[in-house]
Amino acid sequence: MADSPQAVANIGVIGLAVMGSNLARNLASREGNTVAVYNRSPERTRTLIAEHPEAGFVASEDIDDFVASLQKPRTAIIMVQAGRGTDAVIEQLTERFEPGDIIVDGGNALFTDTIRREQTVKATGVHFVGAGISGGEEGALKGPSIMPGGSAESYATLGPILSSIAAVAEGEPCVTHVGTDGAGHFVKMIHNGIEYADMQLIAEAYDLLRNVAGFTPAEIAEIFAEWNRGELESYLIEITAEVLRQVDARTGAPLVDVILDEAGSKGTGVWTVQNALDLGVPVSGIAEAVFARSLSSHRAQREAATALPGPSATVSIEDRDAFVEDVRLALYASKIVAYSQGFDAIREGATKYGWSIDEGAISKIWRGGCIIRAQFLNRIADAYAEQPGLEALLTAPYFTEAIAASQESWRRVVVLAAQAGIPAPAFSSSLSYYDGLRAERLPAALVQGQRDFFGAHTYKRVDVDGVFHTLWSGDRSEIETTPSSH
Repeated sequence: MADSPQAVANIGVIGLAVMGSNLARNLASREGNTVAVYNRSPERTRTLIAEHPEAGFVASEDIDDFVASLQKPRTAIIMVQAGRGTDAVIEQLTERFEPGDIIVDGGNALFTDTIRREQTVKATGVHFVGAGISGGEEGALKGPSIMPGGSAESYATLGPILSSIAAVAEGEPCVTHVGTDGAGHFVKMIHNGIEYADMQLIAEAYDLLRNVAGFTPAEIAEIFAEWNRGELESYLIEITAEVLRQVDARTGAPLVDVILDEAGSKGTGVWTVQNALDLGVPVSGIAEAVFARSLSSHRAQREAATALPGPSATVSIEDRDAFVEDVRLALYASKIVAYSQGFDAIREGATKYGWSIDEGAISKIWRGGCIIRAQFLNRIADAYAEQPGLEALLTAPYFTEAIAASQESWRRVVVLAAQAGIPAPAFSSSLSYYDGLRAERLPAALVQGQRDFFGAHTYKRVDVDGVFHTLWSGDRSEIETTPSSH
C-alpha cells in the first residue's frame, strides 16, 4: 500500500465485512470505476487485496490516506454496523471532507437516524445520502436493488455509479432517487416489512400443505417449483423449493425438519410496524408476520402450552390437487394485501416527512436484485402508471380481478386452517383486512360510542355535520361539542 496515495478513485468503500467487500468488488468490476477501500481493522483490507488483485483496489490503512485517494467530489459508501459505528465513521469523514463531497450510508439504518444525520452533515456543506441496499451478500456482489435518498445534487454524481452496479430488470437498472434525507432508508424499511409478510405467508402455505394435506417436504418443493412458473414467480418462492429439497447430511432427514423452529429478526420488520402505527396505517399482514416470529421464539411458553386442547375433529382432504390450488390462490391474494399495505405506508410516510416518492418507480426497482423481487411487481408499476393517485393498490383493476378470482379459495383455506388448528395468522389477518376495507359499515361506530360513554371522547354523525357527545351520566340527551383531545 502506498504511503501517499494519489486521488485516483472515483468511489470509496469503508467497512469490508462480507457486504462491504462484495459491494466493493461489484463496483470495481464495472467499467469506469476505481475503488478505494478502508477498514478499521487493516487485516480485512489486506485479505481483500490479496484475494482479489484483479479488482485494482486503492487500499488504505489510514482514514486520511483513504480520503486523499478519492477524487473530488469525494464519494464514500459506509458499510459498517448500524448505530454508533456508523456515527463514528460519519464524524471522521465529515471532519475531512469538503463542501460538495458525498457520504453514503449503505447500511440498514433507521430512517429517523438518517434524517438526523443528514441535517448534521448538511450544515458542513457535505452531502449525506441514506441508501437502502437489498439483495444480501449475493446481491451486493452481482447487483442489488438500491434505494438512495439525499439531495438531487448528490444524486447527479452518485446516480451513474449506483446504476453501474445495480441489478437490471427488463433493461432498467434497479435504482432510483427515492427522495430527500431519510426517504431511501424508509422505503428499504418497508421493503423489509413486506419481506417478513411474504416469508410468513409462504411458511403458512407450506404448513397447510404438509400438516393438512400430508405432502412431504420433497413433494411440497415440487409444488412450489410449479408455482414459480406462474403468477407467484419470485425469488422467495424459488428458494423455498430449494430449502425444501435439501436433505440433512447428518441425519438423512429433510433439512427443514432439523432446523429449530425459532425465527430470528434483525428489527426492520418491527420498525415497519412501529412506524405504521405512528402513521395510522394498518399493516396487519406485516404485523402478524413479525408477531409470528416472536411467538416462535417463546420456547418456554410454547412448551407449557402443549397441553392446551385443539380441535376435536380431524380434518381430511378429499381432493389434494384442489386444495393445492386453493392454497396457491390464498397465498397470491394475501401477498397482494401485503404489498398494498406496504405501499400505503410509503404514501403516508411521504406525506408526513415531505418526500415526493414515485410508487411506480419503487415497484420497478424491486423487480431485480432485492429479496422480494417478483413477477407481479410489473403489475404494480402498471397500476401506478395508469392511476398515479391510486388510493389503494387493491382497487387497481388487475388486483381487484385477481382477488375476485382468489377469494373463495382464500376463505376456504382460512376456515380449514381454523378447523384443523393450524395457525395461519398472516392468511387470516390479510383476509380480515380485505373484508374490513370493502365493508360498507364497520363496528367502529360501536367502539366510538363506548369511547364516548366512558371518556367523553365524542363522535360524529352520519346525517349532520359536527361533533357530538351524549350525556351518559345525565339525561342522555345529545349535545354538540368540540372534539376531545384524548
